[in-house]
Amino acid sequence: MSRAQVRVPTANAAQYLTQLCKHFGHKLEVEIGDGRGVIQFPEAKALLEAAPDALAIIVEAGDTATVERMQGVVERHLDRFAFREVPLQYNWSAA
Repeated sequence: MSRAQVRVPTANAAQYLTQLCKHFGHKLEVEIGDGRGVIQFPEAKALLEAAPDALAIIVEAGDTATVERMQGVVERHLDRFAFREVPLQYNWSAA
């Protein structure tokens, strides 16, 4: 199992977590509640947690290539919701 994590600085973490989960929830299995969310992609999983100053994200998949691809998917969608704050800072690291 490969994993990558990032802490994206933003004062709107809870709002973005909700938007991401609701957006992906139209086609994917999603869990959301208490400032946390899980998005189950076909080949990966994204775990999200909102803090007052950042959105923490962990992406898990069976291989590194899939993790890297899913990092891009999450970033692109988050940037769409956070268009007033773009560019957000993504400094992914291995989890």
